[in-house]
Amino acid sequence: MAAAVATRSGSSSGGMVDKHGMDAGKYVRYTPEQVDALERVYAECPKPSSARRQQLLRECPILANIEPKQIKVWFQNRRCRDKQRKESSRLQAVNRKLTAMNKLLMEENERLQKQVSQLVHENAYMRQQLQSASIANDTSCESAVTTPQNPLRDANNPSGLLSLAEETLTEFLSKATGTAVDWVQMPGMKPGPDSVGIVAVSHGCRGVAARACGLVNLEPSKIVEILKDRPSWFRDCRSLEVFTMFPAGNGGTVELVYMQMYAPTTLVPARDFWTLRYTTTLEDGSLVVCERSLSGTGGGPNAAAAHQFVRAEMLPSGYLVRPCEGGGSIVHIVDHLDLEAWSVPEVLRPLYESSRVVAQKMTTAALRHIRQIAQETSGEVVYALGRQPAVLRTFSQRLSRGFNDAISGFSDDGWSLMAGDGVEDVIITANSTKKLRSCPNSPNNAFSVPGGIICAKASMLLQSVPPALLVRFLREHRSEWADYNVDVYSAASLKAATCALPGLRPQRFSGNQIIMPLAHTIENEEILEVVRLEGQSLTQEEVMLSRDVHLLQLCSGIDENALGSCFQLVFAPIDELFPDDAPLVSSGFRVIPLDLKSDGLPSSRTLDLASSLEVGSTNPNSDASPDGCATNSRSVLTIAFQFPYEAHLQESVAAMARQYVRGVVSAVQRVSIALTPSHPGSGRLVGGQRVLPGSPQAGTLARWICHSYNYHLGVDLLTCGDDSGDELLKMLWHHQDAILCCSFKAKPVFTFANQSGLDMLETSLVALQDISLDKIFDEPGQKALYAEFGKLMEQGYAYLPAGGFCFSGMGRQVSYDQAVAWKVLGEDGNVHCLAFCFSNWSFV
Repeated sequence: MAAAVATRSGSSSGGMVDKHGMDAGKYVRYTPEQVDALERVYAECPKPSSARRQQLLRECPILANIEPKQIKVWFQNRRCRDKQRKESSRLQAVNRKLTAMNKLLMEENERLQKQVSQLVHENAYMRQQLQSASIANDTSCESAVTTPQNPLRDANNPSGLLSLAEETLTEFLSKATGTAVDWVQMPGMKPGPDSVGIVAVSHGCRGVAARACGLVNLEPSKIVEILKDRPSWFRDCRSLEVFTMFPAGNGGTVELVYMQMYAPTTLVPARDFWTLRYTTTLEDGSLVVCERSLSGTGGGPNAAAAHQFVRAEMLPSGYLVRPCEGGGSIVHIVDHLDLEAWSVPEVLRPLYESSRVVAQKMTTAALRHIRQIAQETSGEVVYALGRQPAVLRTFSQRLSRGFNDAISGFSDDGWSLMAGDGVEDVIITANSTKKLRSCPNSPNNAFSVPGGIICAKASMLLQSVPPALLVRFLREHRSEWADYNVDVYSAASLKAATCALPGLRPQRFSGNQIIMPLAHTIENEEILEVVRLEGQSLTQEEVMLSRDVHLLQLCSGIDENALGSCFQLVFAPIDELFPDDAPLVSSGFRVIPLDLKSDGLPSSRTLDLASSLEVGSTNPNSDASPDGCATNSRSVLTIAFQFPYEAHLQESVAAMARQYVRGVVSAVQRVSIALTPSHPGSGRLVGGQRVLPGSPQAGTLARWICHSYNYHLGVDLLTCGDDSGDELLKMLWHHQDAILCCSFKAKPVFTFANQSGLDMLETSLVALQDISLDKIFDEPGQKALYAEFGKLMEQGYAYLPAGGFCFSGMGRQVSYDQAVAWKVLGEDGNVHCLAFCFSNWSFV
């Protein structure tokens, strides 16, 4: 009967009508044995080739009466059923998610309706008070529903901890699901089935607060376990220690917790918290973890290190995790803090007075972390190189923690301040307690020579520089700011077989860096990757030796849609074998916006030309860019680099580190000037000449180059249907020939080059202005150029002798098939610069 039903239905047995020329009325009847044989083959290969199907018929006698085309149809139908099952499962999962999200939105709507009713009642009460003549001058007319702020309670008496825990629970629930705080939706965070959740920030309450709620495909107990382990997901958490724990009612627990946070920059002190944490189960089965600060500034198990911290206050906060029908949980997270903004310089107070910062660094970070683990657990995420998600997540945490340790430099970690050289722009600290590598010849694989880590760090304020754009530039154009010799030094110092740190032997960076992605978070807030810097040998003896340097790198906030409060590029040298227990010495950059009301310019601006290729600088006090975007935003940049050292080299390494970071700061300042958008009130230097306000930017310069080429030579330099500057700019940048521009003056210097031109000159955009035109030609080449100069001035263009030679900025000889020079004319018809195009160039 089963076989007969399968035959009539067709789809169950796989014997549907043959669509490839077979008799339309012919059905195939499969026996259970035949189906089992076909299923075994399908499990190994869902789409067998014709030869594989023929082999199957030969090897399985029970399929002898089945034609090859019928076998092909069976596999087609089987794949179709598989696809239908997967689609059905996906739609059911989406339906469950939408149902839970709908429930969440209905609860949010109910809460908002209560809040509206409360505000209407408050408004009516205040109107009645104002209309009453008897109290016209009474200044104490306050809302009847306004509740006084909760002061810190003295909980040194253990008998009061349980009552304080219950009070904390009530206040937390009133924030998570009630109207105790006036919540407003956070800009840029729209709720939906694929979003991180519903995110809101406080308005008009004490301190700073944020709330998030969303659906997570994990069991409530697992979520609570993860969230309580705050150092595993909160990158600013240095440590969390449970000081005391005792049971409470309903199987709950009360804990006294001491937590330390890192300082975000070298300009401010770190924070710590002394809190009561209450974990319990509600009557509906929901799990709750709520927390609040205890009174007293000296509480905590690590009082000796308290002088390095400013004691902050946590108002009732926590997590509400409710089981969801069909699996998963609905999670509510509330963070409410008073970070004591009075203790930091006024320019940095927005970091401690913005609820949006708390929402991005704590609240949504927690929700994203548990969603990430849920996806990894379900197998939705597959990472490169066969690494387990937990291992890669540990690498990210170690990189971030090492960078935070370097910035904060806590004395109980072994950091001590070293004497400066009289200029306090760079802070030098040393840590002799950190041992990074082992020596095989020493007992217990310990350091044979005492040593440690030198850290050089600095902070500076940036004006009108888009943080995401700056971090992306630093990531993609490492040669603009880094010294390859220092990278080689740091990488060599970590090798287990090397017991003596090498000196800085001259090395050459080829300019090529290969970025290999390893992992990323679900919304690309963080990207973990391996970077290979390709080195070049300077001597014949070194040709066979690998000079490549490998870096493990963590990027934050470089996505075009990123709304983060912190933009980071952190890296550490690693061995090319990349073991799981590889030592990491983190260095890098952190940019924190101070004006969080403006996101600045879009981060999708062209990076290849540094967004502004003209020589000169912009006015740092500009208020607006030509496209109307605000450009007066400020941010703080923190730079920290760590260098291993041995005891007898400590002073030398410290001096090198200080000088290196000063060079990095100088390079970043030049890059920041190039990335700062211009505005109508600032003049720009193009080709060495000052132009009027509203003068051309990179796109206009590209249009001038192409139009002038067509005007003088009568042919197009680029084939582009779109005459807009942006499109021409991209094509010009990626053109295979080297295209260079130099100033039109007595001693021409280069002011612009496309990617091929930079490769030919072996330089970068920042260092391009240090190369003059006469440097790239030898004496015969200069004579040939001068011989054609009159023709260039008269007719606007001139061809240099074919098959000529020139030199790169590194002194290497370059051959080219053809070179042409032409005058670049502006819209006013004046000559603004000279352009050169070298075709089919190569190093000799």
